This record gives sequence, structure tokens and C-alpha cells, in this order.
Amino acid sequence: MDAVASKRGKQTVRNMFLSTLVTAACAGVIYMFVPHDENLDPVKRVDFTVELATVRVTAPYPVAAPEGLPEKWKPTSVSYDGAAGQAWHLGFLDPDGKYVAVEQSTTTPREYVPQVSQKAKNTGGTETIAGREWQYWEGEKYDALVLPEKGHTTVVTGSAPKERLVEMVEALRTEPAGGPETSPSASASAPAS
Repeated sequence: MDAVASKRGKQTVRNMFLSTLVTAACAGVIYMFVPHDENLDPVKRVDFTVELATVRVTAPYPVAAPEGLPEKWKPTSVSYDGAAGQAWHLGFLDPDGKYVAVEQSTTTPREYVPQVSQKAKNTGGTETIAGREWQYWEGEKYDALVLPEKGHTTVVTGSAPKERLVEMVEALRTEPAGGPETSPSASASAPAS
């Protein structure tokens, strides 16, 4: 009886080994026929037009979004949190693949700016862009251009160089293209009180 059991045990191990080889061979063949493009960018472009239109109706401040940026700027994320400071977020990759975000909220600037700019600190310096004075903040990870206004704050932040942050600020608008009044974002609205 022991010889029969021993023979069955050896056959079971042999069968498992052969099954594993057949499975691996099938997986290899399938892998070879599935197209692979290692040059594809894993970050997907998002369309934020619907969210923007919705938030512009509901937010208690003029919601900013860029218009006219070159095609090489890639929008990658969009969100609005009506509960947490009524925070609007648009994330982009600039033409060099660096991150740039447009952030707006009713949360106080001293709380909000360090949160969205990865703990950047106010340098005390300013940049005049499209006739408005933006604060310049620097950090280890992100720099930021900050425009505190009555009731809300606009922040353009990211790992991109300052020139790209300025480019984003210049492109910001608070009205949709073709809307009743196309005006530059926070950069052309009434001065902060």
C-alpha cells in the first residue's frame, strides 16, 4: 500500500509542476501579444469644464481657472470641497512636467497657504502681475504666488519655477470664455480691502 501512495504523491507533484509550466507559458504568450508602450504618459489629461461651470454657480467667490494656456499644459486634477473652506483646486503639469496648482478657499491665508503649498513661507516679497500685487512664498517643495482678497484667497503653487507660476497667474480668468464679461481672474478684480 505504501508503494501506491508514494507513486501517487510523486505523480501529484509532477502534475503540479507541469501545470505550473503550462500556465507560465500561456501567460508569457499572452504578455507578448498585448501591446506595451513604455513611452505613454501615465498621467491622464482631465476635462474640468463641467466642474468649473458648477463651482462658478455655487462658490461664494469668483472662481479662477486658466484660459489660453498652450496645449502643452496638461490639466491633471480638479476638485471642489464645499464643506472644507469651500476649496477649489485645479492641478496641472507644465510643459516641462512640473506641477502647478490653482487653489482657492475661504479659509484664512495663514492656515490655507501653508497647507496647499507644502509649508511654503511668506518671503515678504511681492510680484506685480496684470496690475495686482501677489505675495511670493518659498518652500522646500513648492513655491507660491498668493493673493489674499476679502473673503477668500487665491494661491498658485507648485514645483514649477516662478516663471511658470507667473504664466499661470496671467492666464487666470473668473468668467468662462464667451461669458457675460471675460475678465482676468483675481488679477483684474477689485483690490482687496
